[in-house]
Amino acid sequence: MFAKGRALFGQAVSAAAKVDVPSGMGDAAALVRAYESLGLGSFWKTDSEGCLTYLSSAASAALGVSEGLAGRRLLDLFLRPEGESERTLPFVMARKGRFERVTVRSERAGEVRWWSVSGEPRQVGGEFVGFLGHCVDITTERLSAEENSHQALHDPLTGLLNRRHMSQLLDKTLTAFAPQQRSCATMLIDLDRFKQVNDTMGHAAGDALLQQVADRMVRVVGDKERVSRLGGDEFQIILPDQDDRGVLGDIATSLISSISQPYSIDGNRCIIGASVGVAISPYDGDGKDELLRNADLALYAAKGSGRGRFRFFCPDLLKAAEDRRLLEEDLHDALEKGELEVHYQPVVRATSNIVTGVEALVRWNHPEHGMISPARFIPIAEESKLIKVIGEWVLRQACADAAHWPGNLRVAVNVSAVQFADEGFPAIVASALASTQIDPDRLELEITEGVFLQEGCTTDARFNALKGLGVRLALDDFGTGYSSLSYLKTAPFDKIKIDQSFVRGATGADSRNRAIIAAIVALAEALGMDTTAEGIESFDQFELMKQLKVTLVQGYIYSQPIPNDEFVANLAGGQWEIEPVGPAHQRHERQAMYRRVGVVHDNHYYPVVLRNLSASGALIEGLTDVPVGTTFVLDLGDGQLTVATVRRSRKSQQGLEFETMLVSDGNGGMCARVRVSPYQLVAAGVPQNMRGDGPHLIGQADGKMSLPAFGMATDWKARSEAA
Repeated sequence: MFAKGRALFGQAVSAAAKVDVPSGMGDAAALVRAYESLGLGSFWKTDSEGCLTYLSSAASAALGVSEGLAGRRLLDLFLRPEGESERTLPFVMARKGRFERVTVRSERAGEVRWWSVSGEPRQVGGEFVGFLGHCVDITTERLSAEENSHQALHDPLTGLLNRRHMSQLLDKTLTAFAPQQRSCATMLIDLDRFKQVNDTMGHAAGDALLQQVADRMVRVVGDKERVSRLGGDEFQIILPDQDDRGVLGDIATSLISSISQPYSIDGNRCIIGASVGVAISPYDGDGKDELLRNADLALYAAKGSGRGRFRFFCPDLLKAAEDRRLLEEDLHDALEKGELEVHYQPVVRATSNIVTGVEALVRWNHPEHGMISPARFIPIAEESKLIKVIGEWVLRQACADAAHWPGNLRVAVNVSAVQFADEGFPAIVASALASTQIDPDRLELEITEGVFLQEGCTTDARFNALKGLGVRLALDDFGTGYSSLSYLKTAPFDKIKIDQSFVRGATGADSRNRAIIAAIVALAEALGMDTTAEGIESFDQFELMKQLKVTLVQGYIYSQPIPNDEFVANLAGGQWEIEPVGPAHQRHERQAMYRRVGVVHDNHYYPVVLRNLSASGALIEGLTDVPVGTTFVLDLGDGQLTVATVRRSRKSQQGLEFETMLVSDGNGGMCARVRVSPYQLVAAGVPQNMRGDGPHLIGQADGKMSLPAFGMATDWKARSEAA
């Protein structure tokens, strides 16, 4: 159309320049009228002031010029131009020169149309007297081009940005932000158990599920142009000017929580999960490729540590991946080599302090690394499919130990979703009961809500088979996963276990956890179920649980998990009454460690050893006789600086209280909310590799970051001990 229009345009304008088109006759006028009647375009003519003296009837109708043209300026028919481009219609007409295919917009009755306008100046005796021009409605072509452009840059299924567009956007953002060292966070999200939906419900259901997932992500992020589907069940989000890991952790948690809520697909209910990896520029990489690689490493770490969680990138992830591989190799032989043990944590009736049962907890006594936390090796066991073998061994060992206990104490054994899904699991339970001859009512199987991911007759049949054996069933970690009251209505549970994440924050003044626990207890009472609160450590938690009428309590306030021999020794007479012991108030959980860090004071840098860490403080070692009240900047590495005040000081150890609390790193650890970029650290003179040869002076320069000086006396500096 455009080629034909341009060819006829030249002929028609040349002819019209010699003939007065509105009233003229002959071939030129016939040519113009034929061209216009075929819908190939319209002609216009102005005087030297830009006022129309002719406009084709078709264009007049489309542009809403229903009356005479007298005094109507051509420019007034179109909307004001957007942007600062020089090729606008007002600009080219003001130059009084020839112009071609200038794009303009018009609006009539709320409908916007696009036009391509061309014009040629007319001169009489060398004096400009106006324009002769041509215009064509290009709305259809314009919309088609925009649609093609949208399809080229967006995922056709979800409407989100596609991989190519997101890559371009991230690259452009990082390039623009680099000169000012502005931050940009990127998240990689991988759906957990999506393949299961595709395999069981079909690809059409999988596509519908992805569309709902995309909608949920956009609602959490709040901007559709920041969310991308990379392909399959992988998504990416970018968050410019965001490096607050507290905020990013909250966003990641909201994404996981939202995605993990049940979906309805063609009348069927399905549940999936999500894992999130987070990397932040410039701390975790300047360029697009480096940043994405590190976000992918963080995502892998999140999936490897149990799925359904987020993880920030840190430089240790490469080493951690290798350590995990070696640990998995060792775990394959741990059972055969007798390295696994079962410890028992008492479950106590809160009103009497009498032990009513125990929970069996597996422990791994590694020959080189000592006791390894279940938080490290259980996810490895689940991913490597060792969990079925280990789970069966724990079940049989717990039943065998319980058979020799005096009295009728119950033993609770955790059952993974993988074990529960095994059709042979009820037979394994029956075999363990038969071989040890314990009363089935003494065995309590703790089952998480993950077993409901595949609802239907298989799950119901498994519950019926287990209850047919006479064992008790407890719903573990209630409220942390895929909670639904329908589970309690359909599954024959005898107990609800309240997860310790609710207990930890319940004593806070503004906490909603108290109301949640009260509701769980009321629900359990109405259904004739017991309740157990996990993770009770302080007396304020303990008193609150009694006040809320929680039936049973489990936690360090009574006892940590202990070996079977120690447990039996406490059962003299068949009963064990434990007096609760613990701090008066809940305090932040501390993680024991032995790690090199540094402290900054009075523009000097001192290497110290971090002995333990919590969200609100730390214990350091390596400086002597530091006055209480001294303020440090604690350097945790990787740009993590936090202001801390010495609250306790004894010989070479100091207890620090943080000015700003640390936040979760998504993997059970803690990290600073905001980091200082490596460029600022270098400018401030912070040593890149901490050394143990005494204090290091931190340089200062105008216009560069200066760490605060707190005026500590210098007499103890000389006595600082290299860590």
